[in-house]
Order: sequence, then C-alpha cells, then structure tokens
Amino acid sequence: MTAFTQRLASLDALRGLAALAVVLFHYLPYYHTLYGHSFNLSDNSEWLLSFGRYGVHVFFIISGFVIFMTLEKTSHARWFGLARAFRLLPALWAGIALTYLSVQWLGPEDRAVSFGTALLNTTLMHEYLGAEHVDGAYWSLVIEVTFYGWMALLFFGLRSWHQLRTLLTLWVAISYAGVIWWKQIPEPLELLIKDLLFVKYAPLFVTGMLIYRRYRHGSGSHWDTLLLLMSIGHGLVAYKSPYNIFVLLCLGLFTLAVFGWANWLANRPLLWLGSLSYSLYLLHQNIGYGVMDLSYASGLPGWLGVVLALTTALTLAALVHYTIEKPALSAFRRWRRRSEKPTASVLTE
Repeated sequence: MTAFTQRLASLDALRGLAALAVVLFHYLPYYHTLYGHSFNLSDNSEWLLSFGRYGVHVFFIISGFVIFMTLEKTSHARWFGLARAFRLLPALWAGIALTYLSVQWLGPEDRAVSFGTALLNTTLMHEYLGAEHVDGAYWSLVIEVTFYGWMALLFFGLRSWHQLRTLLTLWVAISYAGVIWWKQIPEPLELLIKDLLFVKYAPLFVTGMLIYRRYRHGSGSHWDTLLLLMSIGHGLVAYKSPYNIFVLLCLGLFTLAVFGWANWLANRPLLWLGSLSYSLYLLHQNIGYGVMDLSYASGLPGWLGVVLALTTALTLAALVHYTIEKPALSAFRRWRRRSEKPTASVLTE
C-alpha cells in the first residue's frame, strides 16, 4: 500500500467511524426523543452520543477532498457525472426499496411515504419538488448531489484555479452572511441561499477541497490560506457550542489522516466499516426503528432491540455493498477504462 493509498484508506476508516456515530445517535438519544426507550441513558452518555449527528459534517469535509481529487483525474464533465451516478444510485435505489418495504411492514407508521414519493426519492431531487424523504438521513444526499452539480459546472466551466477560488471565496462569504442572518433571509431567496447554496454546510466542502489542494499542490498563496481559515472559522459561527468545537476536532483528525499522521485508523475493522459506510447510512434509520419497534412489541429488552437494529443495519449494508454497490462500481470502471481517453483535467493557476 503506497503512502497516499494508506492516507485515503484512513479517510475511508474515518468515514466509517462517522457513519457509526450517526447510527448510534439515531438509535439511542434520537429514538428516545421520538418514541421513548424503556431504558435511560446516563446524562454523560446521552450528551456524548448527541455529537453523533455531526458525523454528517465529516462526510461533507471528506467529500470536498475526494471530489476535487476525482475532478482532477476526470477528462470531461460527462464522466464525472456518470462516476457519481454509479457511485450513489445503485445502492440508493436498493436502500429506497428496502426501507420502503420495511416501513410498510414494520413501521414506524409516521415514517411511511407513498409509492410515488419513494419513486421521486430515486432522483435525489425530491426535496426540491416538495416530497418527503424515504429515510430521514437522505437530506444530506440531496446536498451532496447539489454540490456535485456546482463543482462540475465550475470546475469544467472555468478551468482556472484563480477563477474558481474567487467564486469559492464569494460562496464562503455568502455562507457567513446566510448563517448569521438565517431568520432574516427574504422568502424569495430562501431556495437559493438555504438549499441550492446550502450555506450551513458549503464551507465544509470547501475546506476539504482546499486541504486536498494543499496536499497535492503545496501550500499555495496567501489567498488560499485565508480562504481555508475562513472556511474553518465558519463552523464556529454556523453551529452551536460545544458542537462547533467538535466539528473542528473532527477536521483536525481529518487533516492528520490526510498528511499521514493518523495511519492507525487504517486497520481492518475500521476499513470494513468504512467500506459499508454509504450503504449503512442509507439503510440504518427507519429500518432500525422498525426493528426496535418490533422488539418492544415482542417484549424484548430495549437494549436488545438496539443491538438487533444495529446488527440488521450492518447485515443489510454488507449485502447491498457486496452485491450491488461494489459490482456496479467495478462494472463502471471497466467500461470507463475501455472508453475514456487517459487524460486529466487539472486547473491552470
């Protein structure tokens, strides 16, 4: 394993830890808030687990890093779009089908959606069309896809780091203004600022991109450094304390992994968890809630219901990963090797 490959493996492991944190948050404190567990968590445990919701923020930082790396290795926007589609959609469609059927069978009833809504979810544009999520965790996927769209447009449209950096600086500045004056955003601009520019999260992606640039191309200019500091500082404003500090700590661990100072993350259990992270994220919430509801209805202890939900989610995630997600990616890569000219698309300075 090369040094760079090992560092990417560390990022995969970090993604797995983030996914597990989200799952435990949903299964323990969040489920208790929504439906009530038969057992009580200690105040300290509940407080610690509540940080798990910010595992999604780690996904966004890693996504900024990986997507920029992918863009630099891709010759055309068409291939970038196809690569992202094969990465996201096969597992997503399986997750939608399994979650829809599970909720129809096991509940919870308040999380059931219509078949038409489930079909809209397959596009990942459903939120813009006013449709509910098949699983609550899908909100972040809509942001991911929107980010991909912006990056394809900007990267392949501008072809200059100077021009792209100017627009990223403007985006981060708008993100500061958006979170500071969140409640004062005029209604006609809400869709643009809150959704299309996702001002609560955009600087996380930008941070990942800038750290990638720093790793692959050196420290860059003073402007690059200032933009990186602006992007990092946004989290202190956008999220409440102490969660903003937690996001900064996660960013610190991410940076250590990128520069080879956290290779201990790349161990077999965490790498396996990282490989399942996307499927696990897709499948865990509503299916897990149904399993816990069934466990309670069967008279089982609440803690056992949580264990069964976690076991079910990991089993289904492994099934989807090994039978759908991984084969689809392998098939796409073989097709791409046969079809795409071996050229990259690096931005000029």
